[in-house]
Amino acid sequence: MQTLVVLVACVGLCASSAIPLIPGDNSFYVEGESRYIWMPDGNGVPNLVDLQEPVDPLFFNVKNGANNQYWLYTRQNPGNPQLLVNGDIRSVQNSNYRAQRPIKVLIHGWNSNLNSDSNTMVRDAFLAVQDCNVIVVDWSALANSAYTVAASGVPNVGQHLGNFLVWLTTNAGGNWNQLHIVGFSLGAHIAGNAGRQAGGRPVRVTGLDPAGPGWTSSSNALNSNAGQYVEAIHTDGGRLGIFNRVANADFYPNGGRTPQPGCTLSTCSHSRAYEFFASSVRSNHLVGRQCSNHDQAQNNSCGGSAFNMGNSVINKRGSGIFGLRTASSWPF
Repeated sequence: MQTLVVLVACVGLCASSAIPLIPGDNSFYVEGESRYIWMPDGNGVPNLVDLQEPVDPLFFNVKNGANNQYWLYTRQNPGNPQLLVNGDIRSVQNSNYRAQRPIKVLIHGWNSNLNSDSNTMVRDAFLAVQDCNVIVVDWSALANSAYTVAASGVPNVGQHLGNFLVWLTTNAGGNWNQLHIVGFSLGAHIAGNAGRQAGGRPVRVTGLDPAGPGWTSSSNALNSNAGQYVEAIHTDGGRLGIFNRVANADFYPNGGRTPQPGCTLSTCSHSRAYEFFASSVRSNHLVGRQCSNHDQAQNNSCGGSAFNMGNSVINKRGSGIFGLRTASSWPF
């Protein structure tokens, strides 16, 4: 009998820590139990992540939010960014930053950088529809380390970003009622920390499939205190993304889980969040319907009042759970 108990325990342990073989396939993943998961890098390529990899304190002390870089894009320089340096007003004065323009702040996720798709697609969409300051936060010095290390640095990265935005608007001008922060995956939680560090003043904060592993019950995750209006778009809930509500308005396109239309893998569904958002900024055509509960959202059976998902409306307001269906390819 004792041998049987040990065998059963071993089977359970091995199942939870088994290394998956198919890149991008997270069908095996059980939240809070599985040790490994496939995560996409900035180009959508699946990378195997060990969620129990230890964090080296020395590594984190070297690579934190003090290494953030803030790159400005405008219609005057849509492809050649200008570096804005926290505390150096001349870096702003010598750039194309204009205080009267709306400010869009974009934050990438794990294993990504300035030129990752989640940044370029959304940046180009904003500049196509509006004369604005687009500031891309490059935190790749930390993001391109082990997932556990990158995740542990998220609060610090967000706090530095919040302090930068306070400095920028105070010294170079800018209107909090025209400031919109958009973050993808781990970047969504950075957006939450930045907004809270800034006293919840950003008029709008958007989380694009906020990262799930290690974040479901974290006090450092994105929440409704990050801004005047906070929204989340869930596309791979329960795997790479959080499925639970985290915002004022939570959108669950196509049920909010894998597989999203046109996807077979979890990594593809995760990336759909910024693709949906970029498309909605350009044309504002993705209309959600209010749901009574998560079950309705997951089953695509919501029939309540209409509320558009995503878009660039700066004074957007709404609350609740919303579901909708999309097409399987751009523009969805």
